[in-house]
Amino acid sequence: MTSDQPGVVQSSPPAAGVRVRPLVEEDWVAFRALRLVALSDTPEAFGASHAEEAAQPDTFFRSSLSAEEPNRVFGAFSDSGDLVGIAGFRATFSAKSRHKGVLWGVYVVAGWRGDGVGRALVGAVIAHAARHVLVLQARVVTTNRAAHSLYARFGFAPYGIESKALYVNGQFYDEALLALDFTQATDA
Repeated sequence: MTSDQPGVVQSSPPAAGVRVRPLVEEDWVAFRALRLVALSDTPEAFGASHAEEAAQPDTFFRSSLSAEEPNRVFGAFSDSGDLVGIAGFRATFSAKSRHKGVLWGVYVVAGWRGDGVGRALVGAVIAHAARHVLVLQARVVTTNRAAHSLYARFGFAPYGIESKALYVNGQFYDEALLALDFTQATDA
């Protein structure tokens, strides 16, 4: 991660053989397919359920990708054009909290994990968020060591734990609440 200005974080270079870009409405079919895989593969990692989102109409996924700026979903594409990872940014629009945004929905296809795809996606979201908000928040299930390590490398700091945040298949999961404060960001 590099920075040309104090307090401004820029994205990491993409992983070899991967191109990261904002998804557009025309990407909705690939986005829907990968999002449903993510919700099925790691249900404890997301607040939404596979059943809930699988039942959504096509317009739900299209509108997720054509959302009002600065909201964005980023995709990582392989050289062959396959969508292999996703990560989203959602801004808060209320007057008293518009200085904050949320990193959400980070997922990388199993065969692409450990190759820097997650780093590139999170870096893209951070670079985008830094132009729009002062604080970027994230929630990570406490047992997901890889995600905690990744976010810590970018400077996210824990500010709390939500006990029993999710209830999946008869089991409770706690979530760590993390924040990256761009007003205090430094070079990593």
